[in-house]
Amino acid sequence: MSRRFWSLCLAAMLAPCFAAAADETEQGLATLWEVLWHQSGTPTRVVRWENDIRMRMSGVDLPQHREYVTQALRTVTQEAGVRLVDVTDQPGEPANLTVEILPDTALQDNQPCVTFLDFRTEAKVDSASIQMRSRDAWRCAYHEAMHLMGVRGHPGGKTVLSYFPQKVDGLLPLDRVMLRAWYSPRMKGGMTPFEALPVLSEELIASLPEAERPAAQQSRDRFYAATIEQMQAYAAGRGDIPTIVKRSGKATEDGIRHGRSEMSYFLGVAYFEGATVTADQKQALSWFERAASAGNRRAQSYLAGPGAR
Repeated sequence: MSRRFWSLCLAAMLAPCFAAAADETEQGLATLWEVLWHQSGTPTRVVRWENDIRMRMSGVDLPQHREYVTQALRTVTQEAGVRLVDVTDQPGEPANLTVEILPDTALQDNQPCVTFLDFRTEAKVDSASIQMRSRDAWRCAYHEAMHLMGVRGHPGGKTVLSYFPQKVDGLLPLDRVMLRAWYSPRMKGGMTPFEALPVLSEELIASLPEAERPAAQQSRDRFYAATIEQMQAYAAGRGDIPTIVKRSGKATEDGIRHGRSEMSYFLGVAYFEGATVTADQKQALSWFERAASAGNRRAQSYLAGPGAR
């Protein structure tokens, strides 16, 4: 039989594998896009640490949880390339991270754990605090450690950040992709979602076997186009509220209104910078004007010129 015949047979056998890989890539991209949204249903900028994290841990049942929680924090910070210093046993040393193990009846709304990030500008984390109930420390440690690094979303998909994770006591491959991208030289604090998405997606594609990358790149391009189209409709108030907002669980009418204003501004930046889309100054101006008319100050600054930014 001819070489062409065998090539066709091989292609037919591999087609389902490539299709499955493409589906997996699209699901991964959807997860990476969703981590750029706060659980309130609002798109956010990238915030991250630019200095060492100096941790002090306290609370109930500390001997029971300290080693495990510290290991979770070390695993996450090492993946991101950020140095973690434990100053728990050094009372005189300053700390910019407090971790508190609370009684099982603590925290409002029956929450198992929570992370608070403090930043003067939406770019660099200045300090943070993590609280987790004693009985939930084992399932909260990696989840909250991811939030600590500035990854604020609760996406669906294969990540410890999901509300229904496949794994709680360690990082999944997609979590490692997020952390490497979030703290790569290409990612900068203050980046908008459309500026950050290409950095995240490139790290995802680079993590795949070489043979799967061309199909993954095609999936990425389709995902970009579909996402831009959906976000333009959302920002303009057309059609249904996107699933990414509905799934947040804490979206309100005011939050959606604010989200539309933010998304208009983010689309302006995308077209102005050529991030995720081809640069188009006319489109950028249109989206900045829409955002500015809704009271978005950053869009107003863009329209006012470089001296006003």
